[in-house]
Amino acid sequence: MKLLTFSLLCLTALASQAHASSPDAWAAYDKTVLASCTKASGLKDVKPVGTPAQFDDRVGYTAVLLQGQYPQKHMKGQQGTELCLYNKKSKTAFITEWDSIRPSAKAQ
Repeated sequence: MKLLTFSLLCLTALASQAHASSPDAWAAYDKTVLASCTKASGLKDVKPVGTPAQFDDRVGYTAVLLQGQYPQKHMKGQQGTELCLYNKKSKTAFITEWDSIRPSAKAQ
């Protein structure tokens, strides 16, 4: 019985270590996500707003809110907002405009 208990404790310890990530590993992951999202963005001088939203592994995505300027001449340097969803499995960034998250000029 003692051997079984000891074995279960060892397995539990190993399982918890496999799921834990170091701060350096998270920083490297965040850097990869930001680089992928920035590259996929259509905005100029794009920067993240806040920190990435880490979804559960069952969802498989990290979300990043980005802001920058529209590069098209007719937009006259207007600021834009995009939402980037980074797929953890495929390591691919998907971008959509999300200007509606900002208050409209009329509301300000």
